[in-house]
Amino acid sequence: MSHTDRLLVGIGVSPGVVIGPAVVVQLALPEVPHRVVARKAVNREVARLRGAVKAVRSYLERMRERAARRAGAEEAKIFDAQILMLEDEEVLGAVERLIRENQLSAERAYEFKALELRALWSSNTKLRDRVADLSGVHFRVLQQLLGLPVDWIPEGLGSQPAIVFTPELTPGLTVQFDRPHVAGFVAEQGTRTSHAAILAHSLGIPCVMGLVGSLGRVHPGTTVILDGTRGTVLLDPTADEIAEAQALDRRRIALDRELERAVGQPAVTIDGVRLTLRGNVDLPEELEAAAQHGAEGVGLLRTEFMIVGRSELPGEDEQVGYYARVGERFPAHPVIVRSYDLGGDKFPLAVAPEPEANPFLGWRALRVCLDRPEIFRGQIRAVLRARARANVQLMIPMVTQVEEIVRTREMIAEAMDELQREGRPAARDLPLGVMVETPAAVVMIDRIAEVSDFLSVGTNDLTQYTLVVDRGNARLADRFTPLHPAIVRLLKATADAAQRAGKEVSVCGEMASEPVPAVLLVGLGYRVLSTSPPRLPLVRWLVRQIDVGRATRAAEAALEARTTGEVQTLLQEAVAEQVDLRLLDAGRLPRARPETSLKR
Repeated sequence: MSHTDRLLVGIGVSPGVVIGPAVVVQLALPEVPHRVVARKAVNREVARLRGAVKAVRSYLERMRERAARRAGAEEAKIFDAQILMLEDEEVLGAVERLIRENQLSAERAYEFKALELRALWSSNTKLRDRVADLSGVHFRVLQQLLGLPVDWIPEGLGSQPAIVFTPELTPGLTVQFDRPHVAGFVAEQGTRTSHAAILAHSLGIPCVMGLVGSLGRVHPGTTVILDGTRGTVLLDPTADEIAEAQALDRRRIALDRELERAVGQPAVTIDGVRLTLRGNVDLPEELEAAAQHGAEGVGLLRTEFMIVGRSELPGEDEQVGYYARVGERFPAHPVIVRSYDLGGDKFPLAVAPEPEANPFLGWRALRVCLDRPEIFRGQIRAVLRARARANVQLMIPMVTQVEEIVRTREMIAEAMDELQREGRPAARDLPLGVMVETPAAVVMIDRIAEVSDFLSVGTNDLTQYTLVVDRGNARLADRFTPLHPAIVRLLKATADAAQRAGKEVSVCGEMASEPVPAVLLVGLGYRVLSTSPPRLPLVRWLVRQIDVGRATRAAEAALEARTTGEVQTLLQEAVAEQVDLRLLDAGRLPRARPETSLKR
C-alpha cells in the first residue's frame, strides 16, 4: 500500500509528532432497553435520576481537580461548563415529565432527551464544538443509571504509550488517562476550539480531530505516526518514514525554542517595520491564551456563543459585563466586538427563521441584525456601555452595501440618545468597522472605506464566496486556497483603498495565522494581523525574521501570477531566503503543488 493510501488527513489541534500502537476507544452512548415502570414506581425513578446526576457531579469534580493539577486552573473550568449542562433544570425537568407522564424508566427518559439535545446541537455550527461535552455528560449519566463501570482502562493501554482512536473525544476522556499511557489522540469528530482540543493542547498531548472514517481504517495494535501539527496520521509506517517523522519532531522542538526566545519581543521586521499582532477570541476561555501570547488587543471578538442555543436573548447587562471584562484585560489596546454573525446553520432558539434553499447565501449576519433590530439594539447598547469602561469597538460582518453601514450608524446614534436620556454611563463615540469578506465589498471598497472607521478582511469567507467553494466540503479542499491569484488581487485592492482613505486595515482570517500567507499579507501592505491565540508566537517569530522589501517584491510577483502553484512557489522561495523552510515546516507550512520546485 502506498504512502498516500496509508495517510489520513484531519485537523491538527495539538502539536507534536508521536509514534505508537493504536488503541480504539468507543465512547458511544450505551444501548438502553425500553422499559416502563408501574405508576407507583415513578417517584423511585425520579430519585434514581437525581442520584445519578449527583454521582456524575462528583465524577466531574474529580476530573476538574485532575485537570487543574495537570493543565491549570483556567483549563479546569471546562468541567464547570459540563456541571452546568448536567444540572440544567430545564433538561432534568423534561426528563422527569417523561418519567411521570409516560412511566418511562429513568434511563429511557434520559436517553430520549439526550438524543434530542444532541441532534439540536449537532445541527448548529457554534454549538457543534460543545457536542462532545454534551455527549460526555450524557454518557456518564446513562452509565450510572445502567450500573456500568465508570472508570475503566481500555484494552491495549498500559504496556507502552499508545495513540487513542475514538469517535468523539470528550474532556473527561482527555484527562482520565495518565500521560504515560497515552501518546496522542485521534478523533473522528471535533474542531480546534472544542474543549477536548483545548485540554489536549494544554496537557501537551498531540491530537488530530475531524478524521472521519479513521476507526474503520485502523486495527488495534497497528503502529501509527500521529502529527498533531500537520493534522495527519500515517498507518503502518516504514523505518524511513519513522526516521523522517522523528526528524520533523526535532525541528518542531527547535522551533519551540526559537518561539520562546521571541516571547515579549515586539513584532518588528529585520528592516525595522513594526506590525501589530492581535488575537481572535471565539470563547471566553481563549482570552487568557491571547493575553499570555502577547496579543495587542482583540482583532475579532466573536459573540455568537452568547446567543446561539439559548431559549432567550442575553440580557444587556450580561453583554456589558463580558465586553468590558475583555476590554479591561487589554487596557492599552482595542477590543473589536463583531456583531452577531447569525444565519447559515447558527440561529438562536429565540429566532425562528423560515427555511431557505441556501441559507449561507440568504438571511444571515448583518441582514438578520438589521431586520431584527430588537436583537441588534441590545448589542449596540451593550458595546456603548462597555466602551465607557474600556477601548471597545464594533465591527459588522458580511457587508455588501454601503446602506447597511449607514443604517448601523443610525442605530448607534439612536442608542446613544436612549442611553443619555436614561442616565446610563455610555460612550458618545463608537468606532465602526467593516469586515471585508464578500467580492461585493471589495468592488465597493473605496465607498465602504469612506463611511467606515476601519476595515478587517475575513479571508475565510472572502475565499469561499470568491472561488465558489464551500470551505467545509472535504471533496473541494484542494480548491479552497487563499493563495489563488484572484484572492491575492482582492487583498491588494482592499489594502490600497484603506491606505488611500487613511483607515486602518487588518486581516483576521485564517491567512494571518499561517506562515507563508502571513508573509504575503505583509508584502501586500497589511500591518495589523489578528490570529488565533496559539498561532501568535509563530507569527511574531516569523515577522522578526523577514524583510518587508523582499516580501513586497514577492507579493508584486504574486499579483502577476496565473496559478495558485505559481503564487505558492514565489512566496516559499521568498521565505526560504530568510527562514529555514525545514524548521518552518514544523509549524505547518503549506506545501507547493507537485509540479513546482523550491529553492533550498
